[in-house]
Amino acid sequence: MDISVVIPLYNEEESLPELYAWIERVMNANGFSYEVIFVNDGSTDGSWNVIEELSRKHEQVKGIKFRRNYGKSPALYCGFEKAQGDVVITMDADLQDSPDEIPELYRMITQDGYDLVSGWKQKRYDPLSKTIPTKLFNATARAVSGIHNLHDFNCGLKAYRRDVVKNIEVYGEMHRYIPYLAKNAGFTRIAEKVVHHQARKYGKTKFGLNRFVNGYLDLLSLWFLSTFGVKPMHIFGFLGSIMFILGFISVIVVGATKLYDMYCGNPYRLVTENPYFYLALTTMIIGTQLFLAGFLGELIARNSSERNKYQIEKEL
Repeated sequence: MDISVVIPLYNEEESLPELYAWIERVMNANGFSYEVIFVNDGSTDGSWNVIEELSRKHEQVKGIKFRRNYGKSPALYCGFEKAQGDVVITMDADLQDSPDEIPELYRMITQDGYDLVSGWKQKRYDPLSKTIPTKLFNATARAVSGIHNLHDFNCGLKAYRRDVVKNIEVYGEMHRYIPYLAKNAGFTRIAEKVVHHQARKYGKTKFGLNRFVNGYLDLLSLWFLSTFGVKPMHIFGFLGSIMFILGFISVIVVGATKLYDMYCGNPYRLVTENPYFYLALTTMIIGTQLFLAGFLGELIARNSSERNKYQIEKEL
C-alpha cells in the first residue's frame, strides 16, 4: 500500500464527507493505493455515524473510536499503530489542510529520501491572537530542538516514512513535537514544505490559548528527558555537587573569619548568629538532596526496560 492517511478528529461531522471525497479524488488522479484512518477522539456529535457510513461505501475507510476525549496525541498514536502504508500522512479533519498537497509530500518521502516532511502554513487565516504566540512558540521549539529548518512544528499536515511512525511514541500532548521525537529516534532527514492553509469551513477550533503554556512545558520535559532521561546523575549530581561545595566553602569562610577576629582581638559574634552560616548550611542541604535525587534517578533508570533500547536501522 502506498499511503495511509491518519486523521484525528473531534466533533467534525460536517467536514468528513467532503474531506474524504477530496482525498479520494487526489488518490485516484495519481493512481495511489491508500487507506484513510479516521480516529474519533470521543466526539459528542454524529462524527462516528458518518465514519461508519463512509466505511460501508468505501473499503479504504477505516475507523477508530475512543470512549472519551483523550487528545490528539493518543489519537495519532493509535492511528500510527494501525497504518500500513509505505508513507503515512497526517492531516486535520477541519478542511484547513489541503489533500492536494499529498502527491508532493509522497514524492519528497519516496524520491527525495526524507524521513519526515512537515507542512508550513506560511500564509495563515488565523487571528493575530493565534499567529503571534505561534511564531514565538515555533522560535523556541527551533532553538531547543536544534531543527532550525522548520517554521511550523504544530502543522497537522505531515508526511512520514512508515519506519518513523513505528519507532516513535506520541503521548500526552507531544504531537506538537513529532519532528523532535523523530530526531531523537535517529530520523534526521527532516524537511519542510510550504502548504496551503484554508479558513475553517465548519464548526470552531478545539484548541485554546492554554495550549501555548502546555506546549512550553512539554518542550521542556522533552528536552530534559532526551538529554538526561537515562543519565539523571549528570544533571542532579553535578548541580548537587556544586551547591554542596559552595556551601562547604562558605561554612569554612564563616568559621575562619570568626577565628581570625578572635586571634586579632576584634569584636566577633557566634557562628550561629551569622546569617551567612544558615545560608551556607541550606546550600549544603539542598546540594545533598539534589545529589541523592540523581542517585535515585540512576537506580530507577538502571531498572528501566528502555535503558538499552536503541534504534537499529540495518543488520547484516
